[in-house]
This record gives sequence, structure tokens and C-alpha cells, in this order.
Amino acid sequence: MTQVSLHKYPVADGGPYALTTGPDGALWFTMVRDGRIGRLVPGREATYHQLDPECGPTIITTGPDGALWFTAYKAHHVGRISTAGHVTEFPLPTPDCGPYGIAAGPDGALWFTQTAADRIGRITTDGKVTEFALPVTGAFPSAISAGLDGGMWFTMNQANAIGRIGTDGTIAVHPLPTPAAAPVGITTAQDGALWFVAIATGQIGRITVDGQVTEFSLPDPAGRPHAITPGTDGALWFTEWGGNRVGSVTVDGVIEVHDLSAAGSEPHGITLGPDGAVWTALESGALARLTRQRHRA
Repeated sequence: MTQVSLHKYPVADGGPYALTTGPDGALWFTMVRDGRIGRLVPGREATYHQLDPECGPTIITTGPDGALWFTAYKAHHVGRISTAGHVTEFPLPTPDCGPYGIAAGPDGALWFTQTAADRIGRITTDGKVTEFALPVTGAFPSAISAGLDGGMWFTMNQANAIGRIGTDGTIAVHPLPTPAAAPVGITTAQDGALWFVAIATGQIGRITVDGQVTEFSLPDPAGRPHAITPGTDGALWFTEWGGNRVGSVTVDGVIEVHDLSAAGSEPHGITLGPDGAVWTALESGALARLTRQRHRA
């Protein structure tokens, strides 16, 4: 039996949405409501970098160039922020494309999803953008992650599928067994497979690089899982935005869920922090550090 200890670090004003560990040993996070990028060294006060207040920064990741890269969902551009706080914005060729997920690829570029344009984008560290059209319309591609097979894997929220794009632009689509599952977050796990969360059906999914899908149901089908990340304990950690919980799942499908202490915490993004703990962004206004404590029965 385990318990999770949670320590909150308050965030000023608008709630944080997504977070990642930067190359400088700090947590970097997006403030989607008021257009800021935040930086937090565990144990210190957070600092902030103001963007256009209406740009809607969403997902953030570390790039191959030692900077942080993020999507601006409302402004329809991809941004870069150095660890010193210098921001560069890159407009995208397709108007009103709604960029959302972003991740570093195996080719030295960043790959991102365009939710409103049914495209996957690629941007080099000097800002050159290439776009690839999906073979389906209305797919709402969402999160994206680099697979261990050299491809980029992404969720297709409204197409009920997981997609893969090779660095040559070749796209494969893998439908999910459960109808209308609405997958969102996705990550590469220790077992070499991709793990994802299905927000509409309350499931955790696993897909191998050859397209075999396994689904695991959460105790609460209305928990609305949102994001997922590997921890150092051999498990995957995920947020339940609608259930006010965080949870973990082992690679053989054993699930544990843990209620957050404050109601309405709205956990969204989740990542492995620079200190080896799992951190989550609570849109109610904090970053939270999670540690597992085991107790004898």
C-alpha cells in the first residue's frame, strides 16, 4: 500500500497548465490564462516572463539547443525562450492552426501538433517550419512524443486514434478499440511502448511501436485523465483533471490513484522534476511535488 505526499508551491495569479524540466535544473511552466512562462527552482520563489497576455502558451519542452520551446495556442505560433529569458516567436504558415503539443525529435528539430488544421509541424532550431497533412480531417491532433523507434507519436483526440509520423513525413494511423475515447496526453515509457490517457472514457492506454493497443480502465471513468509521464519508480504517472487526483500505473497495468488534498485543484500537466520527484501543474494556482511513501500493511 502506498501514499503520496504532496507539497505545493504557489504560483502568482493565473494558473499553470504544463511544465517540464529545463537544462538549467529548473522547472519551466506555462501560464495559459495570462500569457506568461514561469521558472521555478525547487525551494525558491518562481520567476516569470511576460508574453502577449492573449497568446495562450500551452505545452513546453526542452529543445536540442538548450532552450525551452512552447506552443502559443491562441497566437498560432511556436515560441523559444532561453534559460536567460530571451523570447523568440515563430509564426506558422497555416493561419489559425492552433498549435498544442510539442516535443524534441530524433532529428534535432522540434515536432508539434496543429489541432485546428489537421497537421503535424516540424520546426528547426533556427525557425524553419515544415507542415505535414494528416490523412483524416477533424482529428484534433493533441499531445506528441518521440518514440524509441525513431518516429514521433501523437494523439488524435477527435479521430479516436494514435498517429505516428516518421522524420520523412510518412504517417500511420492506429484506431483505438474503445469508441470515442478522446486520447490527449502521450509519453514514451520504460518498456519501449507509448502510453497515453483517454480523457473521455477514463482509461490509460499502451501502444507498442508495431501498433498493438492495450487499454486499462481507471477506477473512476469520469476522472478525465489529461497528461502522463514516466517516473523514476518504474511507473507512469498521470493527472485526473476531472477527478481531482493523480495516479500511477505500472507497465503491467496496476493502477493506484490518490486524491489531492484541496478540492478543485485541476491537475493538468505532469513531469519528472530535476530532483527526481514527479511534479504536476495545478491550474488552481500551484505547482505540486509528489513523492511516494510506502507503508507496511
